[in-house]
Amino acid sequence: MEFARLLLFAWIAATLVSLKLRSAEGRAHHHHHHHHKRGSNKGSPVYQSPARPPPSIPSEPTDPDECENVFDVMTFGAIGDSSTDDTEAFRTAWKAACEVESGVLLAPADYTFTITSTIFSGPCKPGLVFQVDGVLMAPNGPDCWPESDSPRQWLIFYRLDNMTLAGSGIIEGNGEEWWELPCKPHRGPNGTTLPGPCDSPALIRFFMSSNLVVNSLRIQNSPQFHVKFEGCSGILVDKLSISSPALSPNTDGIHIANTKGVGIYNSMIANGDDCVSIGPGCAFVDIENVTCEHSHGISIGSLGGHSSQACVSNITVRNAFIKNSDNGVRIKTWQGGTGSVAGITFEDIQMENVRNCIIIDQYYCFFKGCRNQTSAVYVSDVSYKNIKGTYDVRSPPMHFACSDAVPCTNITLSDVELLPSAGEMVGDPFCWNVYGSLQTLTIPPISCLQDGEPQLVSENINYGC
Repeated sequence: MEFARLLLFAWIAATLVSLKLRSAEGRAHHHHHHHHKRGSNKGSPVYQSPARPPPSIPSEPTDPDECENVFDVMTFGAIGDSSTDDTEAFRTAWKAACEVESGVLLAPADYTFTITSTIFSGPCKPGLVFQVDGVLMAPNGPDCWPESDSPRQWLIFYRLDNMTLAGSGIIEGNGEEWWELPCKPHRGPNGTTLPGPCDSPALIRFFMSSNLVVNSLRIQNSPQFHVKFEGCSGILVDKLSISSPALSPNTDGIHIANTKGVGIYNSMIANGDDCVSIGPGCAFVDIENVTCEHSHGISIGSLGGHSSQACVSNITVRNAFIKNSDNGVRIKTWQGGTGSVAGITFEDIQMENVRNCIIIDQYYCFFKGCRNQTSAVYVSDVSYKNIKGTYDVRSPPMHFACSDAVPCTNITLSDVELLPSAGEMVGDPFCWNVYGSLQTLTIPPISCLQDGEPQLVSENINYGC
């Protein structure tokens, strides 16, 4: 176990150091063509202890005045007056920056650039930087969205390695009109939801890419998810500010799926859905010093929908502050799924007026007719340590609802102290088919965890991981 952990840590460290060295080597070469120069548990799946990728990549935006290969979109015909379509200028600048080592596509300060849905694809030379110092803006709502563009995504970064998205500027999603579509939750008459087209674009999507850095930007008002990583590896997110209103539907802050080796640090996220959501196929994710406000908290899932397989392991959340949110730290799975969630640590987390501060929900369902099933995603080896603060008394602060057929095992709690933000303390926390232990007494007291491990648990589980 320890040897495997050391090997993993060494691999992550070597990858990030290699990325840093390649970036430095790239900047040592000057290219002067086409550029504008300017200033266990028995029965559990096998897993390693969580390893945290060291944030050794520089986390400050690039200074264009220090770079030779700066491709300013203004020199490629961009106007930046907030109304002109500057898409073609960005595509041309991207192509030029992509072809040289350590190229920088620059959207300069003091301009507002409107562009339509665009795929920025690779492969590109190492060290590419997409720097937004001005405002980069999506079309204003579905009526302004070109019919030929995908209604599901806006900026797509595809098949890239060793690339940075950074800057001192703003990426604006103009999501208000998308949120008000009648098909969105509770947007129809008298709080109903109406049928009809309901696609809304995710603002920024990284797909099948590796060794990525995203930092120091303000990303706001996305029509749907703000930032997505799918099929990626080696991700560093640092110093992001993500914001949208509390009632903006489906506006997850950062979503990852089928992605491994992720560090999310020092960021502020205020939005209308999951602050950070971790989907199937994710492993070795480290989240630290993140603030979540009026959101649905930090969520693993939902997993196992439509009887699918989901494998999530080695997730660590530390030093988080979650306030005025519907959930705190949550694991949510559908009935009928397979796979496992294992090796999860929630530690040093402050809650303020949060419903469902600690929740495992293996009966996740948002429509009528969901039925109990004989298979489920197996949840095991989850640790909650030093989680303190206040909860909204409309829900118990701790809720463990595990599958009838596949219980949750090795759930441990220590130094958990949760008090009502107003009103009287809710009664006993809720438990169903959950096995674990208390390493210290909790507030409120929890007495419903079952000791040990259920018999024949491994025979009822289809890990598939």
